[in-house]
Amino acid sequence: MTTQRTSGRRKQALAAAAVVAGLLTTAACGGSNDGGSKNGAAGFDAANKKVAQASLVKKGGTLKFGAAQDADSWDTTRGYYGFMWDFARYYSRQLVTNKAEPGKSGAQVTPDLATGLAKITDGGKTYTYTLRDGATWQDGKPITSKDVKYGIERVWAQDVLSGGPTYLKDVLDPDGKYQGPYKDKAADHLGLKAIDTPDDKTIVFHLPKANSDFEEMLSLVSASPVRQDKDTKSKYGLLPFSSGPYKFQSYNPGKDLTLVRNPQWKASSDPIRKAYPNQITIKFFSNANDLDQRLIAGDYDLDLNQTGLSPQGRTIALKQHKGNLDNPVSGYIRYAVFPQSVKPMDNIHCRNAVIYGADHVSIQTARGGPVAGGDIGTNMLPPSVPGSEGQSYDPYQIAGANKGGNVAKAKEELKACGKPNGFSTTIAVRNNKPVEVATAESLQASLKKIGVNVQIDQYDGSQTTGIIGSPSNVKKKGYGIIIMGWGADFPTVQGFGLPLWNSKYIVQSGNNNYALIKDKTIDGLFSDYVNAQDASKKAQIATQINHKVMEGGYYMPFTFERFINWRSNRLANVYTSDGYSGMYDFVNLGLKSTK
Repeated sequence: MTTQRTSGRRKQALAAAAVVAGLLTTAACGGSNDGGSKNGAAGFDAANKKVAQASLVKKGGTLKFGAAQDADSWDTTRGYYGFMWDFARYYSRQLVTNKAEPGKSGAQVTPDLATGLAKITDGGKTYTYTLRDGATWQDGKPITSKDVKYGIERVWAQDVLSGGPTYLKDVLDPDGKYQGPYKDKAADHLGLKAIDTPDDKTIVFHLPKANSDFEEMLSLVSASPVRQDKDTKSKYGLLPFSSGPYKFQSYNPGKDLTLVRNPQWKASSDPIRKAYPNQITIKFFSNANDLDQRLIAGDYDLDLNQTGLSPQGRTIALKQHKGNLDNPVSGYIRYAVFPQSVKPMDNIHCRNAVIYGADHVSIQTARGGPVAGGDIGTNMLPPSVPGSEGQSYDPYQIAGANKGGNVAKAKEELKACGKPNGFSTTIAVRNNKPVEVATAESLQASLKKIGVNVQIDQYDGSQTTGIIGSPSNVKKKGYGIIIMGWGADFPTVQGFGLPLWNSKYIVQSGNNNYALIKDKTIDGLFSDYVNAQDASKKAQIATQINHKVMEGGYYMPFTFERFINWRSNRLANVYTSDGYSGMYDFVNLGLKSTK
């Protein structure tokens, strides 16, 4: 899952690193306001994997989001930013969705439009759902199984509606035979044979091959119903038609968005959404520091983007408003990846030399330290994914004996790869991610000690698809190290690692398997995983996949990322959810006062 892009240049990165150094001291002494009782906040980490202020929530008022970045799209088919998926539950429903509960429970799938979880038959290849009574569109018309089918069919219209996840397309139509609803020759444009709608209340999915994560895929907002007569195709994200408790009143891209109550929504038809506020607004800011100031001043309730306060804002907040802060693990891993197409990174010993030679404490500090950056990453499976062993699996001793770098071990590896005197390569890093630039500079400095000289190429961060997503361009540019990060689309090894590690996901544009991993064992383990129905067996296979990835030396993890997130004194019923990568679950937020 991708995070939103933010603006930044090298100068800002250096300034950010300086502020971070000051922050570490602040965090260590705990700040001046642990409890936050004086200003009405719930207390530090009070909403991290647990519910804060639930008993104080009132119905009504305006919930105010601020944001430094608009969504990639508010179209349920096209959105891929994590915060968009979180926010979209206000105006869209799915057959199943994440539980509206804190922590690990929030990553579990629960019925939404459907009366229950799927009836699974035919060896895991057939999924049958019945729609519950009373669910309607914003004009009062019932939501039907055909609306759900049509909404899912839109995923096939990649020439018009690109950008969102394509798991459903890949699983239901692996051969790509269906052309999507806009090219569908059937009179009703519902010609996808993998989905049956025998009546308005029943929908049946026929998978060509079993996939044990299929229900997790249906919980993504890309599986939301869309009513055919309201589909404005590429313009749909400007004014989606609501199936949830709120509807769009106005939207000015990059400026503001206002949701108001959908009077046709019935609480009796919706087991998930409490719909506490009367109105929900977003104000978009061009400057993250301005947003932080307004959050701290109490003008807005929380940050829509959920990527944490910027260095300046969090320094102030940790000193003066610690009771308004939570410090969740984000569900993202930040890492370096080594493309095997670029010599000498085709040699595992050269890759290992970089991993051993890096100063992992320095990198953690560049990313914000333990509080704002995260725990030192030791492997490539996020702690929230079943099968993860967290820091206890540390094959390179990244958080242990080698956390400051192991020059002797690195030089052994350099000798083994035929480069005893070191080598030169290039680090590719997004120019609009100051913390990533600071990370690259830290890595550059520590690798000098082992004779590995790297130059840093800051590329246009808004053009990742055609720059680092193009294997031919990566080879041409000599990018031996790429700095990146990734979070799970849904919390399983398939939802996190399939696009990164499976050989069939290597593509010529928009590639995410940057290391160009073609490992038959890893591919085979993914095949075993999708056929496994038992949860403990799935977790066991996930552990094996992670081990094979780390044994290949394809990646150097930096951090299991953490954020410093702000919640206002007004917020009630607030908690972080593993279902949304440690973000606050927006769907049932409310206010203590409706004034």
